[in-house]
Amino acid sequence: MTEYELLRIITFLERVKGPYRELVPIAEEDASWNMLLYLIKQNLTGSPVTMSSLASIANIPFATANRRIHELIESGHILKKTASETGRSFVLLPSPELSQSFAQYAKRIKALLAETFGLRPKFEDEDSYYFGGSYFATQIIPPPQLVESLFRGKRELKFLLNDDNYFASMTDMWSDFRNNMASRKNFDRLKLPDLHARIIENAAKPTSAYDIVAFNAPWAGEVANKGLFRSLNSLIEGSSISPHDFHPSVWSMGTWQGRQIGVPIYCTIELLAARTDLFGRDKIAYPTTFDETVAAAKHFHKPAKQLYGIAWNGGRGMPIASTFMFLMACCGESILKIPKSRLFFTVDRAVGEQLRPQILSEAGFHVLDYLHRLVEFSSPDILSMDWDKRTTAFLTGQAALAYCWTVRAARFETDINSAVKHKVAYLQQPKGPKGASNNPMGGFLLGIPSNLPEPRVQLAFEAISWMTSPEAMKANVRNGFPVAPRFSVSADPEAAATSPIVSVVDQLAKLNLLKSWPRPPVPEYLSIEKIIGDAIHEALRGEISDREALTKAQSAVDRLMHGAGYY
Repeated sequence: MTEYELLRIITFLERVKGPYRELVPIAEEDASWNMLLYLIKQNLTGSPVTMSSLASIANIPFATANRRIHELIESGHILKKTASETGRSFVLLPSPELSQSFAQYAKRIKALLAETFGLRPKFEDEDSYYFGGSYFATQIIPPPQLVESLFRGKRELKFLLNDDNYFASMTDMWSDFRNNMASRKNFDRLKLPDLHARIIENAAKPTSAYDIVAFNAPWAGEVANKGLFRSLNSLIEGSSISPHDFHPSVWSMGTWQGRQIGVPIYCTIELLAARTDLFGRDKIAYPTTFDETVAAAKHFHKPAKQLYGIAWNGGRGMPIASTFMFLMACCGESILKIPKSRLFFTVDRAVGEQLRPQILSEAGFHVLDYLHRLVEFSSPDILSMDWDKRTTAFLTGQAALAYCWTVRAARFETDINSAVKHKVAYLQQPKGPKGASNNPMGGFLLGIPSNLPEPRVQLAFEAISWMTSPEAMKANVRNGFPVAPRFSVSADPEAAATSPIVSVVDQLAKLNLLKSWPRPPVPEYLSIEKIIGDAIHEALRGEISDREALTKAQSAVDRLMHGAGYY
């Protein structure tokens, strides 16, 4: 145990005793306890302790305290050490035996707290858990210049965020800095369609109602094309933000034609979650292809026992559109003819025929065939299932497999109602015919509205710099959100130990298997998403044939892109 840990535990013990004395009328002062904590604490910090200072901390009559101190000296618990050449003054120190026994006590306290809060399993020893500020302070301290700026301005920051479990947790953290960052009333969290509408509405105002706005990665082309957010290039150049600490694909989510319009606050990867207990029990290999996934889903599909083979986004509109695009990528294709083999090629550089749709394609047919087969081994409500429903289905033990975003998969290990805790394997996307494991990447970026008054811009950027710093992101990872987009955080052993998702995503990033092109963030993205979502859902409902659905979507997107003047 380090001295820093010991000091933290002493502070914790001091604070725990306070409410007890205040709220329990019969509580008596424990003079020995008060003096022990004070003596150990002062010794650790190198501060001298005299008879009078130790007696004063006892909170009992001075004479009684002096008598108690002499008893502790006589028993050998406290040592007197001469502090002057004359020998007339001395200081008090804890004996080695007292220091050692208190350290053992502190280790027991540390272990109990770690076990209570689920920070280490019972079978591990106390030293496997570090009692530092990182675990118990669910927030980190903002940089002094940010605190000072907010104090001088005597105002709070206003945020517009997505309504998901990540930003809900971040709202709790940021609002804890009530005098430093913002109070809870200054955080507006909206579901995706409402968030998009509010961003457009806010941009039309003479002055932005928000200092910092989160936008969905696929919206980058639209918000950039419409000039809704200011370029951060000049601000980043003189800041602590290092683009090189982000995976290139992640950083590029906020780049549009040379302008950085947002800084990634979190990235999330669509993976396949599998129940390790079920697969292990039946000795079945984890699926790596479409066919193997269907076979596994069929094997575990037991509707009579409320267990379904697989959960996925089958709901109309945005959910099924995302699913279709992601599975197209696993067949090696994007919904647009953008180049996919170039490592640093981004959609903002696509021109002409590169932006023509290819929904009516061999890959499109493969995806629809796969989805029809999955429907058979999914829950009856699969065609209304969205992100929240599929997460809940897997979390409550109703599905053996589930496609899931990593930001939501964090709940599998942290939710108190999780039936799959410590029973999940996180697998890369199964390959489609002639395809590869192209794992779709999404997430949110923090931007500054173009209509934010200039005097408020620097402060907003300082807040973004802090919230996307390695320290803040590492704290978020430890708090159950393994979605940090920085290399330095993913590589941190302490962060990686918090969830198996961290190392899985880090490995995929190093193998260049994280892709942003499955949902190409062109300015027309939301319109494309609606077209695909409606047509594919009709095919899955059996209202039109697969060919009719793909032809319908192809024609509508082609008209849209042609009308935009791309070709």
